[in-house]
Amino acid sequence: MAKVERTAFGVNRRTMTLFLFFICLSCLPFSSSANRNDKPIIGVLAQEPSSPKPNQTSLIAASYVKFLESAGARVVPVMINQTPEQYKTLFNSINGILFPGGSASIYSSGYQRAAKIFYELALEANSRGDYFPVWGTCLGFEQLAYLTSGKSILSRTNTSGVSLPLHFTEEAKDSRLFKGFPAELMEDLASQSLTENSHKWSLAVSTYNANENLRSFYKVLSTNTDGNIEFVSTMEAYDYPIYGTQWHPEKNAFEWTRPYIPHSPSAVKTTFYMADFIVSEARKNSHKFESEAAENKALIYNYSPVYTGPNSVFEQIYYF
Repeated sequence: MAKVERTAFGVNRRTMTLFLFFICLSCLPFSSSANRNDKPIIGVLAQEPSSPKPNQTSLIAASYVKFLESAGARVVPVMINQTPEQYKTLFNSINGILFPGGSASIYSSGYQRAAKIFYELALEANSRGDYFPVWGTCLGFEQLAYLTSGKSILSRTNTSGVSLPLHFTEEAKDSRLFKGFPAELMEDLASQSLTENSHKWSLAVSTYNANENLRSFYKVLSTNTDGNIEFVSTMEAYDYPIYGTQWHPEKNAFEWTRPYIPHSPSAVKTTFYMADFIVSEARKNSHKFESEAAENKALIYNYSPVYTGPNSVFEQIYYF
């Protein structure tokens, strides 16, 4: 029988070597931390105002900026009516993009044209391993549905100014979006009216089921109904970091002008867990501006929001 060589403490040398190896390994930084971007910058797409004024040809509601900043991101406004080359340069400088809610056309507008370019750039980048998240809220959700399907497929619903609980699908529990949410918050989302809806158009579940492009691209995480039409309220792409909510996660913590916006502790927690998820996705991207000067020039800090609360659905708006 082969003789086992032992140390002075009676432990064989192979065991001691493995023990020391794992001790050393535990002292090394995790690879995920080494690759993580702790200074993410996310673009927020501007849109045309319903009544343009001089020096106010586009806007971003400040709540979207606060939403992302609350989870540790900085924001760059993505202006409408730029050239494809300008958008490509910006795409390669930021770490994700948010298509906000609003009233712009998803078929023909500066908002739509910019969204289409960033959506296509994101598909191309992600396909080659360049992780770039895209998020759509309300109008942004509808824009994503149109861009993916290539068709005018939305249905009119009675969902303007109402808060609803989410009807989670079986796929929600294993989704990237919701898997990090506390069980208690998931229960509250399913039983309490924590999600504010301000839309007149929705993606009906029946339409989603009948459209191969949508069905193969997105998994449905939650649905809702206006009493007549069941519609998709939360979705995420199967193979891309692309997400959409027909409801407004940013409003619970940052908008106060309407009585139907929920402000309960669970509603506010929903805002911050959603923001944390979006920003955590942007942390996986390593795009950078060509210089610190270019970065500083692009940031939203160069602009001041205007208080519009008494006359608007938004407390504050950035005008450009």
